[in-house]
Amino acid sequence: MSEIVGSGNDPSVMRAHAAALRSIAREVVETAELQDPSCARAGLLSMLQDGAVMALTGAGVSTASGIPDYRGPQGSWRKHRPMTYQEFRHDPAARHRYWARSFVGWRHIDRARPNAAHRVLAQLEARGVVLGVVTQNVDGLHAAAGSRNLVALHGDLDKVVCLNCGNVEGRANLDERLAQANPGYAEAVRLDPRTVNPDGDVELPQGWVDRFRMVGCLVCGSVELKPDVVYFGESVPIERKERATAMLAQARSLLVLGSSLAVMSGFRFVLDAVRDGKPVGIVNAGPTRGDSRAHWRWRSDVGEALEDLASAL
Repeated sequence: MSEIVGSGNDPSVMRAHAAALRSIAREVVETAELQDPSCARAGLLSMLQDGAVMALTGAGVSTASGIPDYRGPQGSWRKHRPMTYQEFRHDPAARHRYWARSFVGWRHIDRARPNAAHRVLAQLEARGVVLGVVTQNVDGLHAAAGSRNLVALHGDLDKVVCLNCGNVEGRANLDERLAQANPGYAEAVRLDPRTVNPDGDVELPQGWVDRFRMVGCLVCGSVELKPDVVYFGESVPIERKERATAMLAQARSLLVLGSSLAVMSGFRFVLDAVRDGKPVGIVNAGPTRGDSRAHWRWRSDVGEALEDLASAL
């Protein structure tokens, strides 16, 4: 593994970066036999009928909104490696490259609107069936659909934090400032929406990266600005962990939707639910890390499955 420019080759930074790379590269494979869809559907329906369900959602919930997933059947993980926190924090060139690419890609993410899965979950919460939603997504679509008891475990792309002074700025405001500093830039880049990654990152030729001008923090002027999201190699803030853990403690069951559970920040809720004797149900297009521990496993489009289950309640 090469040195991260700016890290001074700090052993702790390099270890954390190596661990993040292992997490990024984790491939989720089949660990349990496929379950009969009618059996899985009946089990999931019984969970919903009992109420107080905690929903844990991943990128598969937002694919119908035009946001690609990471590890799903059509996921981006084989062709795109997300930047680690250590790279973003310690390598100015890497951080500049991210902002150039994200300035272009964020427009696609910002245009995304809630789909059936987001809407049904909000409706089920309003009906008292779903206790709340813990999401690993950073697209803000659950909130836009009306979910109220919501924990955005990995943060939200609509906020930007200064790593130097801690100031928080709305992403839309930062985008306006970036547009003023880079007139015509985003319009000149020919972007294929299919190349936009779940974090809003896109591939750009180095020439376009070099042309991009970054702006500074409104308070201290530092260009060390970061989307207020949890990167690979970065810990989930304790306050979010505590809120999500408290929600699971109040729930009767856990319903995983559109997540491969490849990262521990999501998988731990399955482990905790099993430990506490709570039923676990999973709806996902492909295998998940929690399949061998789940009571019910339905391989299905998440939105279609939720609409079907909601209509049967």
